[in-house]
Amino acid sequence: MSLALELAQRINTLRYEDLPPEAVHWARVGILDTVGVTLAGSVDPAARIVARALASGTGPSLVFGSRRRVGALDAALINGTASHALDFDDCNNTLGGHPSVPILPALFALADEHGASGRDFITAYVAGFETECKISLGVNFYQYTHGWHPTTTIGIFGTAAACARLLRLNDAQTATALAIAASMAAGIKSNFGTMVKPLHVGQCARNGLFAALLARDSFTANPTAFEHTQGYFEVFNGPGNYDASKILPAWANPLDIVQPGIAIKQYPCCGSTHPAIDAMLDLVRGHDLDPGQVERIDSWTHARRLEHTNRPAPQSTKDAKFSVQYCLARALVDRKVIIEHFEGDSFRDPRVKDVMARVHVAPYTTAQFPADNHFGAEVKITLRGGRTLSAKVDQPLGRTSANPLPAERLKEKFDNCVARIVVPEENVLLIYAAIQDFENLRDVRDLTALIIVERRSRRIAAA
Repeated sequence: MSLALELAQRINTLRYEDLPPEAVHWARVGILDTVGVTLAGSVDPAARIVARALASGTGPSLVFGSRRRVGALDAALINGTASHALDFDDCNNTLGGHPSVPILPALFALADEHGASGRDFITAYVAGFETECKISLGVNFYQYTHGWHPTTTIGIFGTAAACARLLRLNDAQTATALAIAASMAAGIKSNFGTMVKPLHVGQCARNGLFAALLARDSFTANPTAFEHTQGYFEVFNGPGNYDASKILPAWANPLDIVQPGIAIKQYPCCGSTHPAIDAMLDLVRGHDLDPGQVERIDSWTHARRLEHTNRPAPQSTKDAKFSVQYCLARALVDRKVIIEHFEGDSFRDPRVKDVMARVHVAPYTTAQFPADNHFGAEVKITLRGGRTLSAKVDQPLGRTSANPLPAERLKEKFDNCVARIVVPEENVLLIYAAIQDFENLRDVRDLTALIIVERRSRRIAAA
């Protein structure tokens, strides 16, 4: 039996009634966070350009951050791009990327077109989440270190699985959707720090949905698209760089959405910078530091994460999201790292550039952190006069379900994101309440109907 069919059987066996309460809880968390960051990202230039390029279409699916409705495939592409535009969306340790944004924009677009109950939607989301994460066990972290963007090169299987589940495809059709998706997987890390990175996610959401729609209508694909000698494993990883035997035994043991769970971002920048930001803010706030006191900043993060975050001179706001030097300087100058620090010409701020010149980065050693910890960071500040201060973070707050972001911080993040567009205040409260009770929605369209944008906010429209 092919791997695609084995996965399809497991996807279709998953039932809402069998989900542990923790899985439903974390699904609500993922939905809330993704809706928030998608609305905030809808005003980003990357999302607006994609939306303009698809200006001719109309249909039933909502374009988040507007009143416009388009076909499901276009909505998945636009909203998928918006969801990742700020790099503020959730992460997962197994995937080595962002688990929700490949899936949820496609599911919302599909639910707007066909209708879906909250329970069916959650079941599809969990099935897609589990699919992408368990495939990751067989192919990562080789793909991550080799230069692929796992959020999309692996996440597309989560999208296809979730959409197939919501469409109620049978095992053979679901296997075909996965096989089609294998030829649509794409995304390279050389485009990190540009608009192409969020476009990866938009394409992933669209193509995963497209694969499921094609499979529903008897499109054909090679059932051995994963294990074929010129299939997904051999092409993306190559001989000796994957282990497919890890995928099926781990299925739902436990569900990945439960453990290690969803990592909720506190800062709107690359997750690889977050532990260093946490350490820096601990020092800045704990010792009441200002930039004038600081002679030198040394920062150590995992080599795998430093590979794409060692950017001492970012050339754009998108580039700054991947600069650990910029993020550390911002944390010292402003005592926080927020969305506005990655807008307009913020990366040119002379105060921040002055501090960046004092930041020195390096990969940490096994003497600093265990070899299996790639989420830690250490920051040492040398003050003028020679005194040193240091802080270590094993993993950023919210990185796993065992170290969750408090509910009030999650709500605060959601409110801040939604405040970037103009939604009636009463609707914001209703949106939040509906997501907190998502499993009891009779029709997900009751939620999307609440996301009504009156106009762009003046501040953002002028930016």
